[in-house]
Amino acid sequence: MKIVILDAFAQNPGDLSWDFLNKYGETEIYDRTKPELIYERSKDADILVTNKTPLTAGMIDSLPRLKFVCTLATGYNVVDAEKLKERSIPLSNIPAYSTHAVAQLVFSFMLEHCTHVSLHSESVRRGDWSKNPDFTYHLTPLYELDGKTIGIIGFGRIGKDVAKKAHAFGMRTLVYAPRIHPGAEDYIEYTDLDTLLKSSDFVTLHCPLTAETTGLVNKEFLSKMKKNAFLINTSRGPVVNSKDLADALNDSVIAGAGLDVMTKEPPEENDPLLTAKNCIITPHIAWAALETRQRLMNIFEENIKAFCDGQPINVVNL
Repeated sequence: MKIVILDAFAQNPGDLSWDFLNKYGETEIYDRTKPELIYERSKDADILVTNKTPLTAGMIDSLPRLKFVCTLATGYNVVDAEKLKERSIPLSNIPAYSTHAVAQLVFSFMLEHCTHVSLHSESVRRGDWSKNPDFTYHLTPLYELDGKTIGIIGFGRIGKDVAKKAHAFGMRTLVYAPRIHPGAEDYIEYTDLDTLLKSSDFVTLHCPLTAETTGLVNKEFLSKMKKNAFLINTSRGPVVNSKDLADALNDSVIAGAGLDVMTKEPPEENDPLLTAKNCIITPHIAWAALETRQRLMNIFEENIKAFCDGQPINVVNL
């Protein structure tokens, strides 16, 4: 059995171990794979593993030995799942591994917006505090989360964890989701989208990327938000119309945004959000905590073992 990982570096830049794979077969691990090298590296694989390297229908057809594909992510849009289904090849993903880390980043954005820790730390390092006549100073207005309203769009595992953490901070929690989840905590208030937007101090996106959610955050959406509101996107980049959000930030339609995902990753150098006012951007790190990546690795091994035992799990295409 030959196992090939096409793009291992993002998942494991060297602080975790792939050694467990040796018990399942011969292993080839590549940090990254350029498009022109995909076939050469994949042609002898029984098990092919990808994170963001695309596997098209044509590529899959050219790999007669292929028996199993596994993504190192929850999303699997880089793989032609239907073509694998035609050949009865299972495709497994990594579900529910990053819930706590993503929710944690949501609050990192919120706390940075409220407290501006990095701004004040940089000021102190420049010597501003040493020269200050008073024992304290602040460069921006500072705010508490307690008593603020958070609006959560999408209420899967991550949305629910954000709600739980928001409750611990003393926040009011509004939720807009396609369906009401029975048994939700009594501090959850389901509402329509317009009410959520006009009532929330923070709006955080936790919806999948579908035809309905692509471009959900546009000029009209943003115009319904409070002027002092802060938008957070840790879901999928294309849920947000980049130009409309950049315009809203630069025109002070809303107060700020925290983004961990972009329409294109890495973003183009001329992406308008890179220079937009009051926009915090991180390079898709919500999933990247050490414990989170180890959890992903554990589920990945379970996927490999289950396939080798003849009972594949977490299959998304058959």
